[in-house]
Formats: sequence, C-alpha cells, structure tokens
Amino acid sequence: MPVDARPLEESDVDPDPFAQFGRWYDDAVEHGQLQPDAMIVATSTPDGLPSVRLVLLRGVDERGFCFFTNFESRKGRELSVNPQAAIAFHWPEVLRQVRATGAVELVDDDAADAYWYARPRASRVSAWASAQSAVADSREALEARVAEIEARFDGAEVPRPANWGGYRVVAEEIEFWQHRDDRLHDRLRYTGSGRTGWRIDRLQP
Repeated sequence: MPVDARPLEESDVDPDPFAQFGRWYDDAVEHGQLQPDAMIVATSTPDGLPSVRLVLLRGVDERGFCFFTNFESRKGRELSVNPQAAIAFHWPEVLRQVRATGAVELVDDDAADAYWYARPRASRVSAWASAQSAVADSREALEARVAEIEARFDGAEVPRPANWGGYRVVAEEIEFWQHRDDRLHDRLRYTGSGRTGWRIDRLQP
C-alpha cells in the first residue's frame, strides 16, 4: 500500500548514507514497490553529451552501488573514457527518491564471476549473442545468433565473456528526497566518504 507523505528530519537518518539507503530500500520492498532495484544510470562523453538508461542494482555496500553490463555497450564505452556517473532511484510507493554521483570503477573478477554464474543460463546466452547497443540487422538475425551460441555451449557451462562485467559507482554525494505536501519536499544530502566522514546538509526543495 502506498504511504502518505512523511517528514524527513536530520535526527531520523543514519550518519552512514549506505545504512540509510538500506533502510529506505527495505521500506520500499515492504510497501510493494515494483522493482525497487531499478536504477537510473546517467553517463556522458568527455565533451558532455549525456545518455541515460535503467539498469538493475546488483549490490551496494560502503564502497558504492554496483551494476553489470557489456563493456562495449554505450554506457561501457562512455565510462571507459569518462568514468563518472549519476544514478537515481524512484520509489513512488513510498514517495521517495535517492540520487548519487561519483567516480566509477570496475568490480573485481571474482565478483563479476559470482554474479555471472548466478544468472539464468538463457540470460548468459543472450549476453554472448548481443553486441549491446550496436545496430541489429533484424530480430531474426538476433535469434539466430542466440541459437548459434546455444549450440556452441551445448552440454557445457556458459562462461563469462571478457567484455562483460561490473561497475561500482563510488558515491561522493548521495541525496535522500522525501515527498511533502505543497511542494515543500525534504532533501538531505550527504557529501564526503566513509574514509573522511559524511556531512549532512538540508537542501531547499
């Protein structure tokens, strides 16, 4: 069930933004939010041309927010030359948003392998078959490529391709936005890091 507007006070939040994110994520799940792990990721070219898409959050801890993709996709190409990103979560069931910005780093091979082999086999086959973000000749050609990969790995494990892995957004700024009536929304922004400590400021709506 959706909830009514709730206040967001500085005294209510955890001094650690990742602990606070966990609280809000669990609350979104509890209130039936559809795909609470849907995460908007914005990247850009070095000359400032932006692009944005939805991915799935696949891990969060004190180091940052993780997702996985093909390194040769548009976001992968942009991150290779401009390793900075902005992310956002929108949870309308609880009238909340979270946004963050920071540098982006690759996750290690062990973490990438662990997630890859936890995926359904069909998803792994599709990842092999798709040259993500490239122009497709047709749907039929794509499905033929899937059949080719299925035959290639028939009876064998589908390994993680070299061009597929994970990114971590190492957040330097995280904002928690809570809807309030009459557009007087609450916005609390954390800046800093776990190493240097986090500062919390209230932003005007």
